[in-house]
Amino acid sequence: MIRIAAGSGFWGDWPQAPALQVRSGPIDYLVLDYLAEVTTAILDRLHRRDAAAGYARDFVTDVGELLPEIADRGIRVIASAGGVNPRGCAAALLRKAREVGVSGIGVGVVEGSDVLDLVRDGARRGVGESAGIVPLDPDGPALAEIVPRLTSAHAYLGADPIVEALELGAQVVVTGRTTDASLALAPILHEFGVAPDDWDARALGTVVGHLLECGAQASGGNFLGDWRSVPDPARIGFPIAELSGPGRAVITKHESLGGLVNAATVKEQLVYEIGDPRSYATADCITDFTTIRLTDEGPDRVGIGGVRGKPPPTALKVTCVYAAGWKVTGELTYAWPEAPAKARAAGRLVLDRAEARVGGAFDECAVEQVGAGALFGALDGREAGDDATGPDEVVLRVSARSRDRSACEWLGRELVGLVLTGPPGATGYAAGRPRAREVSGIWSCLLPSARVRPRVEVLD
Repeated sequence: MIRIAAGSGFWGDWPQAPALQVRSGPIDYLVLDYLAEVTTAILDRLHRRDAAAGYARDFVTDVGELLPEIADRGIRVIASAGGVNPRGCAAALLRKAREVGVSGIGVGVVEGSDVLDLVRDGARRGVGESAGIVPLDPDGPALAEIVPRLTSAHAYLGADPIVEALELGAQVVVTGRTTDASLALAPILHEFGVAPDDWDARALGTVVGHLLECGAQASGGNFLGDWRSVPDPARIGFPIAELSGPGRAVITKHESLGGLVNAATVKEQLVYEIGDPRSYATADCITDFTTIRLTDEGPDRVGIGGVRGKPPPTALKVTCVYAAGWKVTGELTYAWPEAPAKARAAGRLVLDRAEARVGGAFDECAVEQVGAGALFGALDGREAGDDATGPDEVVLRVSARSRDRSACEWLGRELVGLVLTGPPGATGYAAGRPRAREVSGIWSCLLPSARVRPRVEVLD
């Protein structure tokens, strides 16, 4: 039997989770997911500023400190922490290994997700299946419009390159943009020698990976059901998959940790971001989620079986990042009496003043009253932030986006000026003037799988 433990659901997830998974009971694999579209955009921006950056630094610190225990117990680690610079991430981890006295550990690097040149080449020939590039959002900007501003393009690789790294002896595998579920599918393929065309086994592994990819979201975290009943959330245990073969799995957690694994928590994660449940497509296979069968295996144990799969699509999803201008966001807090009315007036005032100065330079503006209907608006017919029933205080949030950085900077100056020139009772400005920040746009497409060539190397 193998035990595959989730250690991260995104870059910024609970930093104690990897150590608790390693130290609270037996595991064979620790898999950590760090990437999403927004994460890729952030890492791309960091890499453009510093060629040595572009990976999840938390991985090097949080997992690096565990390397003596990982090496001693033979735990294998798979992480998409490489972001847009997996080789830099692997080099940083090896430096950390030397710091903590660990030698001889093989770190596999999976590269090849960078397809910026392929996208640019396709743009010269247009879009559509004949050109090899199929946009995923027909209502989004045209590729020809964003090509001059493209900064990166990364394809979602599958599990096979990770399997290759494991077979080459890597104890740690660092990837760039990889399909989230592939991180957990790879050890299943490796350990059980799954045939390349065993689509049902690959589908089962994809479901396992999907359940682990969001960390504690399958073990009581972010639980929409009876969230108050989740035991000991202060020490929540991330999910673990137990498998004795490639056709069935049990989702559980370390007994000594908090959290909750039952049919409800598992089902919530199963329906997370899947699109058509009969055709969940990844680089590894197409999974029919309607065939999944759950069984109650006892406290904090849910069995997974019956999963059917089909061959994968002939194209990979690609996330392109492009420079989309600048944005600014600032906040002030307005207190009773008439907190919503004062916030509304202040928001209108700051935008009027900024527009008078920059003359329509903003592409988009937003004024929100956090705590007075900003999230859902007038669901019951009342104006958001109605003063008769409104809260005792609200946070005014003013945001704007522009191709002109100076316009955003000016709005930041205008916001703080409201303290003495706008409605009374403003506070919360001690952090200083909000500054303009670069905006990255996301453009997604499909690219033929045959044109993407992963590369695997094990560094020592």
